[in-house]
This record gives sequence, C-alpha cells and structure tokens, in this order.
Amino acid sequence: MNILILGGAGFIGSNLVRRCLADRSNKVTVVDSLDQRLKSTKEHLKAVSADIEFIQGDIRDAALMQEVVVGKEVIFNCAAQTSHPLSLTDPLYDAQVNCLGSLTVLEAVKNRNPKAMIVYTSSSTVIGKSQGDVVDESHGERPLDIYSANKGVVEKYHWIYHHVHGLKTLSIRFANLFGPYGKGYPEFGFINYFIALARQDKQIQIFGDGLQQRNVMYVQDAVDLLYGCVSHPPIFGDIYFAAHRQHYSVTQIAAEIVSVFGRGKIVHVPWPDLRQKIEIDNVVISSAKLNRVIDFQPRYNLREGLLRTEEIFEKEAVS
Repeated sequence: MNILILGGAGFIGSNLVRRCLADRSNKVTVVDSLDQRLKSTKEHLKAVSADIEFIQGDIRDAALMQEVVVGKEVIFNCAAQTSHPLSLTDPLYDAQVNCLGSLTVLEAVKNRNPKAMIVYTSSSTVIGKSQGDVVDESHGERPLDIYSANKGVVEKYHWIYHHVHGLKTLSIRFANLFGPYGKGYPEFGFINYFIALARQDKQIQIFGDGLQQRNVMYVQDAVDLLYGCVSHPPIFGDIYFAAHRQHYSVTQIAAEIVSVFGRGKIVHVPWPDLRQKIEIDNVVISSAKLNRVIDFQPRYNLREGLLRTEEIFEKEAVS
C-alpha cells in the first residue's frame, strides 16, 4: 500500500510508521511539522529514516496537503496539538492545528484523492467526566478543555465528509496509551511522563489519592488496530472507542512502573488548581461497538507493555 502518515514523528505516529514498515510491500510517506511547542523531534524515526520518505511540513499548509495526498491509498491523520494545558493557555493555536489543520487535510483528499481511506486518531477525553459506570459511544460530550473539545469537533468533520462527500473516514478514540517514543512531558500523557521520571530515578508525583480509574493500552496494540482497520471497509464512516478491557488506578499504574523499571519513588501531592479543574475522575470505557465490527483483542496488559517498553529503551541505548 501507498501510505501517508501525518504527524509521523509523534508518539502514535512513530510507532505506526514501524507497524506499516513491518509489511515490506508498503511505501510510507511521513509528514511532520517538528513543532518545538509540541516537543516534536525526528529522533524517533532515525532507525527507519532510510525506509520512509520524510517531509517536514504542516497540515495547515493547503498546497502541501494537496500535493502529498495524491496517490495515497491510506492516510493516517495523527497530526495534532495534544497538550491539554496548552490548549487552555493558547486556544487559538490549538484550534488552528487541530481544527483548521484537519479541515485542510479533508479538503485536500476531497479535491485530489477522494478514494483514499482516512483514519483519524481521536481521544476518549472528548466526553469529559463520565456519567455512569461504563462509557461507550452513546455517552454525551462535555469536554473540560479546548483540546478535547476540538478533537470532538474534528471527529464530526470526518463524519460529515463521509456522509456528505462520500470520503472513507474513520475516527478511533484512544485512552491513555503508553510505550516507546513517547514525549515524556507531563502535558503529553501521564503514563509516558511517569515512565520518563522512573527511568531518571525521580519522584513520581501523583495528585491527590490517585484512586481514579483509567483504561490503559500499550501503543503496539493501538497501531496494530489502526493498521488492521484498513482491511475492514465496513468499519469506515463511524466513530469508535478503542480501549483495553483492563483498568487500573493512577496509583497502581505508577507502582507498576516503579516495579518494572526498578527506579523512581511515588509521592502524593495536592492537586494544582488548573489540573483539578480539567480532571475527568473515574473513566471506564467499553469497546463493545468496535468489537462488533472488527476482532479487537489487545495482546498486552500493563506490565507486559511496560516490560516491552523497557526492552526497547535498552536496545536503543546500546545501538
């Protein structure tokens, strides 16, 4: 397949690049802005740089998008501003990247390559705080930050372009992914941040008691799903949650990280005001709708994913 990965130097994107390259018949083009505000870097693509075409560019660049979508069979749109706090301090930037950027991509596909499949990586945080014991796609949306609101908006863009313009679009909502090539900063996902702290033998600060429940998933399971969706046309034209059946408290997650990496120390601290305002509390997600369309069975539990992450870190440290 001829594949385009937007945001391919990011966390999901760089892992997805490797998954696509596992099939040696694929041709992979990566576009990433390498925006320093997003802590983006090409470093995680160094090992596979000879196997891809890399273009430094922005999804807001209409001329570039019109060019790069041509001839692609599959387009994975992983490009995004993903910091919840940054979206509140600079909401216009978030809207420009997430909303206008994705609209630019969709317009380019509509005009230049309407037969392409487009897969959008969304977020479970579009719902805000959960109402009830288990969350599924029927849950309402009351997001608590601009990033989450805009991710929900972009899902709807993809829905509209499917139903109005006939594009093959798909939105997958992930929750709390972790694994290699994460950014290791608190604003870009707490599990990878905890891993980065543990590897440096630093304190892992947990706000409050840390008893809030989270579904977590190893990133390899996520990219296996994204790649597998391409072979199941009936899944397109809709929005799905994709989450592991297992869930853990934030404190349990931190304790498992300390256990696997053998470093780090857990401390509990009071909630910062801003973080408490956007905290979503307990969220337990169901992927039943997805499982009715495609056989989605994550292979790795939390500990297994952490062990694989540590193994990859160790291999790359000696290479």
